[in-house]
Amino acid sequence: MSPDLPGDGFRAFLDRLLRFDTTDGNEADAQAWVAEELDRMGFEVYEWEADAETLSEHPSFPDDPGEIDVEGRPSVGGVLDLGSGGRTLALNGHVDVVPADRESWSSDPFDPVWEGDRLTARGAVDMKSGLAACVFAALALAEADELSGRVVVESVAGEEEGGIGAAAAALSNPYPFERDAAIVAEPTDLVPVIVTEGSLMKRLRLRGRSAHAATTWRGESVLPHFERIRRAFSELETERSERVRHPLYREFPVPWPVNCGTVRAGSWASSVPATLEAEFRIGVAPGETVDEVEREFEKRLADVVAESEWLGEHPPSFERFSIQFEPAETDPEEPVVRAVSNALGASGRTGEPRGATYGADSRHYVEAGIPTVLFGPGNIDQAHFPDETIEVSELAEGTRLLADAAARYLSEA
Repeated sequence: MSPDLPGDGFRAFLDRLLRFDTTDGNEADAQAWVAEELDRMGFEVYEWEADAETLSEHPSFPDDPGEIDVEGRPSVGGVLDLGSGGRTLALNGHVDVVPADRESWSSDPFDPVWEGDRLTARGAVDMKSGLAACVFAALALAEADELSGRVVVESVAGEEEGGIGAAAAALSNPYPFERDAAIVAEPTDLVPVIVTEGSLMKRLRLRGRSAHAATTWRGESVLPHFERIRRAFSELETERSERVRHPLYREFPVPWPVNCGTVRAGSWASSVPATLEAEFRIGVAPGETVDEVEREFEKRLADVVAESEWLGEHPPSFERFSIQFEPAETDPEEPVVRAVSNALGASGRTGEPRGATYGADSRHYVEAGIPTVLFGPGNIDQAHFPDETIEVSELAEGTRLLADAAARYLSEA
């Protein structure tokens, strides 16, 4: 099989896709174009939108449907029937991207720069290139007469906000058939990832007592209290790194990271800071649940509170916010994992599966009983970064490997 890469068809498709600004729920125009392109290429096209009420009952999403932005955010699936019988494989990618601070870029993030072997644009890595690879790998499969079964290319919305499109597709199948397995083409450096970490998002609020900076002793600064809590969470992070083990996470110096991403305290330089709000992202290991880890950190916070007269009388709040990610794991002996590993081995690459400290849409499919592996071109270190760049040669190789892996999976049925 030889996908049209780096041929004009692939480049034209990806270049146009990258020019759509699909940040902040603006996927509709891009998805309409993707649907038209898939139809033109011979795919049978399906579309669906998520239901906020349904998602609010899912543990990943806020309980209030009003906090889940689903309006005008379609997801698209393109189906190619390769022959009667056989398996159905989904090749999945998300069309949404994170915002880009234009002042931090050397070029317009939505004006792709093709320079030698380098492609720079928002979404070049995460993950419009992976989505394009799915499309052209599927087209390569359609040219292989010996295959049977079905391949589905999914362009889903809202992955960066918890997997809105993928969750909807997992909870309520948009197709008149079942999906037997899936490959999500996230940037994995062309290494199969079969375990993804979960994450818990918590917001801490502290109250102190304000006073003039000239008489600080009359106030109660929230900063020392916050520092004790932050230190306690850091110690718990270290304890969990030593206590909670998984064989695919030995390479990570901090397998279950705890990150305090935002801190806002006080209101004026000449006043004792009396309020503080901090947001934490807490890693959840495979085999754990978000609820279990939440209880562990709430207990550690309670221990700090118990040691402070002020906090005992003015207890902090520690509440969930945003999206929660449950960890997900696929058995390395699943046929779809073997297919990816064998395709890599045949090309002289390592096919040994790994784990990742981030979450992905794969968890929704795994939860629905669909074995899923992450596999795609690009380096996750480039994701969300200024001047996001992918090597075109790696993208070409990734598309070929994706097609080979899919063919191996379908031919084993």
